[in-house]
Amino acid sequence: MYIDPITVSYPEALDKDHFVIATYYCATKPSTNSLKFAAALAIEQTCGTWLKVPGETEEVRNRSIGRVVGVYEAPAYQMEIPSDVTERHFIVRIAFPATNFGPSFAMMLSSVIGNISSSGKVKLLDLEFPDSFLKEFKGPKFGVQGIRDLLGVYDRPLLNNMIKPCTGLDPQKTAELAYEAARGGVDIIKDDELVCDPPHCRLVDRVKAVVPAIKKADEEKGEKTLYAFNITDRTEKLKSNAMTVIENGGNCLMVNYNTIGLDAARMLAEDPDINVPILAHSDYTGAVYESPWSGMSINLIGATLPRLAGLDMVIALSPYGKFPMLMDSFISAGYKMLSPLGDIKPIIPMPGGGTTQGHIEDLIKKFGNDVMIAAGGAIHGHPMGPAAGARAFRQGIDAVLAGKTLREAGKEYEELGIALDLWGIYEESKGGIFDLKG
Repeated sequence: MYIDPITVSYPEALDKDHFVIATYYCATKPSTNSLKFAAALAIEQTCGTWLKVPGETEEVRNRSIGRVVGVYEAPAYQMEIPSDVTERHFIVRIAFPATNFGPSFAMMLSSVIGNISSSGKVKLLDLEFPDSFLKEFKGPKFGVQGIRDLLGVYDRPLLNNMIKPCTGLDPQKTAELAYEAARGGVDIIKDDELVCDPPHCRLVDRVKAVVPAIKKADEEKGEKTLYAFNITDRTEKLKSNAMTVIENGGNCLMVNYNTIGLDAARMLAEDPDINVPILAHSDYTGAVYESPWSGMSINLIGATLPRLAGLDMVIALSPYGKFPMLMDSFISAGYKMLSPLGDIKPIIPMPGGGTTQGHIEDLIKKFGNDVMIAAGGAIHGHPMGPAAGARAFRQGIDAVLAGKTLREAGKEYEELGIALDLWGIYEESKGGIFDLKG
């Protein structure tokens, strides 16, 4: 077996400032030579030929070929492969020259998970970026601190509401529901991801109806509310949709970033004319992350990449409600939004997908104040109305921050008590913070 030595470059020998390092999970047949397999992945996504061609000079190879910087098997067979083993499992790390693709999501993803996404059980788990590469991205205009500055809220989790029902509402009814949620204490309200510019609820008409309703609510409650209008559309309409919102007094935008594409989302975020925060909806990401064998991780598609694209807050599907999501995956993605990433501002995670007042305590335990609790039905479905549903969340947040339990607070506040009776209180099984029992 011959493996070109240039394709194997252990981390100590690598000039990491020039490479983006990709980490993969791979599963292969028992007979697979792991190093040869990893080298094949690296070559396929760089020089890309299994036959020698004249143009593949030493200069080209040194500049552009991918380097295998780690292959780790689990279990770590070293002497022999047991006869009952039908599949071998590897973590593979490959360093890609950043010059191959530059600061382009389209070309970067084409390079790190392009053709090999069709190679069977290969899943992209993570990307490590050199500082020189990160500096090519402006990142979010606002991020966590900027959102807090706009709202004037610094000492508590933020509260988001999704308008419900998702579709079918006209502009006036949308405005009425937004007003009720806002006056109840919601910080940010969003359009549903399924609504942008349908005939029965045109974007311009919705903005003209919602903006004065939000201003009226703000005057009554003495707080500011952002309303994220969904501008998701064909690429050529994104900017005009954004300006329709801004020119008619809107103060926040929303995009379904995975369906419009990360580069299109970045185009909006970096546009100097777009001076309002952008909320990122995570729909369609499940098509990318849900398979345990292929695609890419939720940490990448649901946290790191939209943050790098410049989006200010991201809906994060939680394990609490209607979607299948492991708790550790959920927490990890949230931390990815908040942890250091060069000079890129942290963004705020928004756990949604069935969040109720009964999840407040657990969310604060996991994320502290830097979380935006996102709720739809638990606000609009409250028996006392949307304003009461929102007040119930604010009552719960204030109580937990004051050292009370939700159960205690539910006895004190009517709106919260009704919500907790209806939807319960989430309690994770008790265990110590340090636990090696598995």
